[in-house]
Amino acid sequence: MTLPTLGTLRPLPAADHPDLLAPPVAAALAAWPHAGSLAVTPIDAELADTAAFGEAYGVPPEASANCVVVAGRRDGAERVAACVVRADTRADINNVVRRLLGVRKCSFLSMERAVAESGMEYGGITPLGLPQAWRVLVDERATAIETAVIGSGTRGSKLLLPGELLALLPGAETVTDLAR
Repeated sequence: MTLPTLGTLRPLPAADHPDLLAPPVAAALAAWPHAGSLAVTPIDAELADTAAFGEAYGVPPEASANCVVVAGRRDGAERVAACVVRADTRADINNVVRRLLGVRKCSFLSMERAVAESGMEYGGITPLGLPQAWRVLVDERATAIETAVIGSGTRGSKLLLPGELLALLPGAETVTDLAR
């Protein structure tokens, strides 16, 4: 198997390195049939944020995908979604996401809640291994990334995978123009 590579990152088979992943990500990866196509690479946790990461490791923003978690309420029920968009775009929370969730107002989930409910570190939250009740909305442009870099659930590593696999994540819904 050939692992995806990018910039100066040192890819390792993700399935063989659960120690580099947050526990819910490692568990989801173990059950996902496409796990063999994913690589994990250790990084400096201080450089996990997109701009610093890209500069330090030679990864252009259009090769990274960010995951943001949002929520809204309708008829007393909360609706939560993780939105995966290319790092050089922003999720259209106030229009597209709000309509998809069927809510009047949508906002980012607080850092405390996102961390507590996902079991992942802030700045490393990824669409793999999220709570089943959360929707996973993937911008179509993210699925076109040849080798996509996403979080691993921790700030100390990143996952690399063919972008087309983002559409095959458990529960993923591919959305045209999720981001602007």
